[in-house]
Amino acid sequence: MMSPTEKPRKRVGNPPQKLQKSSRKWMYIALVLIVIAIAVVAVVVSQNLLSNPQDNNDPAGNPVALFDTDYGTFKVELFQDKMPETVDNFVTLVNDGFYNGLIFHRIKDDFMIQAGRETPDGNPKTSPYGNIQFETSDISHVDGAISMASTAAKVGGSAEFFICDGAQTFLDGDYASFGVVIEGMDVVRAIAASPNDGSLEPNPGGGKPLTDIVINNIIILSS
Repeated sequence: MMSPTEKPRKRVGNPPQKLQKSSRKWMYIALVLIVIAIAVVAVVVSQNLLSNPQDNNDPAGNPVALFDTDYGTFKVELFQDKMPETVDNFVTLVNDGFYNGLIFHRIKDDFMIQAGRETPDGNPKTSPYGNIQFETSDISHVDGAISMASTAAKVGGSAEFFICDGAQTFLDGDYASFGVVIEGMDVVRAIAASPNDGSLEPNPGGGKPLTDIVINNIIILSS
């Protein structure tokens, strides 16, 4: 018999089946929402990467030109973001194969190397597109800068270009610098230091290499 002081214990049963199903339903909904949120974030990030080249190890999304010469290779970033007309002209000539087989016809140590008009047999070559307008920006003639050669200061060039061996800031504002060497500057220095005939001394300086230095080809790596 049960003592008067003892109360019957209530039996604790399992939660109602309805409550269990409701709880699971909300868990599934939460999981689905989390998956959707992750997918949305992934899409946004991927779109940003595609629309912003700077997030892909390319600071300005500029094209890079790879030069293959008798002395080796070097790479030049072309500042299309700041010098669009000049870069477009250069890239068009590169893609046409215009520079393939031309020589550096003027070099000088601690000054520059110049090319874009002469074949190894001495024949001249001119751009089929003629001269472009002189384009200016805040790009300085730093060590390794590539710039358009022309007949005079502030005159638009056509195909000839030069690459600085050492900073040549006295050219700023008078010639259109449109890029800079980002890899292989030792090749540029080796070309500049090669013996030349001194035919352009004392002014503007330098001369033709005693042995031809050929641009085998130039290709655009990215754009």
